[in-house]
Formats: sequence, structure tokens, C-alpha cells
Amino acid sequence: MATPSKKQPIHIIGGGLAGSEAAWQIAEAGVPVILHEMRPGRMTEAHQTQGLAELVCSNSFRSDDAESNAVGLLHEEMRRANSLIMAAGDAHKLPAGGALAVDRNGFSGQVTAILSAHPLVEIVRGEISGPPPAGWSSVIVATGPLTSPALGEAIRALTGEDELAFFDAIAPIVYKDSINMDICWLQSRYDKVGPGGTGADYINCPLDEAQYNAFIDALLGGEKTEFHEWEKNTPYFEGCLPIEIMAERGRETPRHGPMKPVGLTNPRDPKTKPHAIVQLRQDNALGTLWNMVGFQTKLKYGAQSDIFRMIPGLENAVFARLGGLHRNTFLNSPRVLDENLTLRAEPRLRFAGQITGVEGYVESAAIGLLAGRFAAAEKLHQTVPAPPPTTAMGALITHITGGHLATEGGSGPRSFQPMNVNFGLFPPVEIPKPEDGKRLRGKEKGRARKRALSARALTDFDAWLAEPVREAAE
Repeated sequence: MATPSKKQPIHIIGGGLAGSEAAWQIAEAGVPVILHEMRPGRMTEAHQTQGLAELVCSNSFRSDDAESNAVGLLHEEMRRANSLIMAAGDAHKLPAGGALAVDRNGFSGQVTAILSAHPLVEIVRGEISGPPPAGWSSVIVATGPLTSPALGEAIRALTGEDELAFFDAIAPIVYKDSINMDICWLQSRYDKVGPGGTGADYINCPLDEAQYNAFIDALLGGEKTEFHEWEKNTPYFEGCLPIEIMAERGRETPRHGPMKPVGLTNPRDPKTKPHAIVQLRQDNALGTLWNMVGFQTKLKYGAQSDIFRMIPGLENAVFARLGGLHRNTFLNSPRVLDENLTLRAEPRLRFAGQITGVEGYVESAAIGLLAGRFAAAEKLHQTVPAPPPTTAMGALITHITGGHLATEGGSGPRSFQPMNVNFGLFPPVEIPKPEDGKRLRGKEKGRARKRALSARALTDFDAWLAEPVREAAE
């Protein structure tokens, strides 16, 4: 652990995953940090606690496969970079097939306890309702997608950019003892065993064709939340579409998404393939709460209760939390941020997390990790380059700073939208030839490409971590 320092502190606004990770990285570098969190004095429409790094949507960090999945690769890079978020996630993992799911309360509690006990971290509760005070020489804004209106307006004034936004949705959570396990069964897709799992980590609710069609009809006809006039042109984030929006795009769309019936066999009727399947994933360590996977929704509460109880096995479901919709905000980062995440218009400010235009828990935390390292190095009169674009972290920062986007007249990207980490953001890689000399095709070629991308990324990331510290130029 770093020893106390008399250096002027770095201020972080926002105690979510990005802000918490940034605070940890700064403090571990030996620089004092003040972490400002407005909760509980001012809550948001999505948060329920005052804990740091609260998970407001899913409890899943998604795939933990570092060999052939970009998210799993990002997990591994963060672990190698001493990530607090990944350490807490690993300590509170729950069965979830090939995914890393966490007990949300235990996870947040550990992050809060560790930062509260760190000698170089001070946590201050209260809203920053305007521009960061001029006396703060180094600031990281990590307020996330639910930035308070007052601070959001101050940021918009500083950047000179129109505010960009998209809608994000929350899935319902069900009490396990209200699920009819005479109808449902436990199984991971393809029996995959993941972190903390057994291969039987999801509750599966089968629907035949008639039940599926009745359910889709109800989704399409269900009463939805009405948007305000100023919200009507706000796009959805494609990776987190409400289930009824999927149905509006085509009756079969949910069956090829969260309700796909592949890789699962009903042990009570193994010869009959369900037409569709709804999965629930464990949401807490006790196993009493289960999250409806992919069932984000903007249905009104009464409609949710009625429609979701049409799912076989959920006829008597008791909901610990119903789904909801909230408006997320993000910067036009390629225009307003430089490669070190500093605001071009005011370089004492850095941004981190979802507000920069990454989507997902680990992606947000990864950008917090980098912002923290950049800010700490600056205080120590050092320079830390961004990770190479061949790494998961480097690919993310390249995405949000515009390095890979098409430009028009050299003025910046034509379009910028939030994105999860994915192998499409990585530079091409040469695929090693098989020892038998045979030509790779189709899925085999795709798997080989992903393995090659991951292997190169970890080699390059380790080299980046091992780079000697460089003194900043005067």
C-alpha cells in the first residue's frame, strides 16, 4: 500500500465503478485523492443505496473467457493492472455459466470498505452542482450516465458541445422461492462452467410456440412508459434494448436474442425442443434473487407484473424489483477529449467511465483505471502513454478518442455512439497456420482469430505495464 503524501489531492466527482477504480489507482500510486459522491444527499432514478460502485442494472460483468472473448480479455488486463473493481468482482462471484456475475451488495460493500480505509482516500458526500472549483488543479469527472442536471449543464457549457444521450433499461429481479421449479430447470447454455459455476447456473423457463406468440402479443400491446417531448429523439443503446422494442422489430427477434432456445434441454421432456426459453441468473450470494436475463423494459409496472407472469414457471412470480428505463448522457468524446482523457477546453479536467462513451461495467471501470493512472502520473511529473490499440484497454481508449473513426474534412468523427469492447475495435492480426497445414475456414477461422487477438493483446499489455516510468518534459 502507498504511504501518505503531502501532495495536492486529485478530486474525483462520482463514486461509481469508474470513479472508484480511478481513486484506487491514484492512491496506490502514492497521490492523495478526494472522492466526491452525491448520494445519499441526492439520489438518482436508478440508484438504491449510498454504496460506492453500486451496480444499478445487471449484476453480470459478462464473459470471463480471456482467450476468445473481448470482455473476458478486458477482465484479464484489468486484473494484471491491479484493478480494485475486478478484485471485488472475483471475491463476490456467483454461478453464471461462462460469465462473471457478482453479488451486487457484497461487491459494492467491499469497494466502499477498501476505499474508506485507504490512508490516501477521502470520501466526501455531497453534490457538485456546477463547474469544479478553480482551486482544484486536477479533476476526474466520473459521474456516469446519470450525471445530475446541474453538473451536466456545467459540463455542456465547458465542452461547447450539444448534449448526447441514449436510453438504458433495467431488467426485473424475481424471488427464487416464487419460481415454479416443477416447470423450470437449472442449466447453463451448453452446460458451460464459468467462474464460480457448475454448468447448471441459470433457471430456464420453456415456452411452446403458442405460449411464445401470446407473450409477444402481450409485449406489443402492453402499456409503455411515455417519453417527455425532449426525450423522443433519444436513441436506445443497441446492446441493452428493452424486450418489447425487440418484439417491435420483429416477432422472432427475441427468440434469436435473450429467448433463444439453443444449447438447453428440458430434463422433463428431452425429446421436445422448446420454441423459446427465458433465463434467470442468480443476483445475490444467498441465491434468493434472480435476474431476468435480457428483459430490460419500459413497460409500466402493472403491465410488467401481468405480462411476465405469462412465462411458464413465473405464474406466481414475486418481483423484488421491476424493470425500468433511464436516460444516459455521454460526451462527444472524440471531439472534446484528447488521448489522455483530458478536456481540450480545460486540461485540468479529465473524464472517465460511461460519460466518455463506453458501455458496460468493466469498460467504464477500465477507463477509470486509465484516467487514474494518467492523473497520478501527471501529479508525479511523469508520463504514462495509453496502452497500445492492440490491447482491450487501448482499443477502448482509441474508440472514445476517435482514432479509428471516419472523419469529414479532418473535423472529427461523423458519428459517435457508446460501445462495448469488442474485437472489431482491434487492429487486424495474422492468424497462425495450423500445424497440419490445413486451411482454416468458417467458425474455426473465427475462433483462431480471436485467440490470436487475445494472445497478442496480453503480450502487448504486459509490455506496457513493464515500461519504465518516464519523467515529464518541462
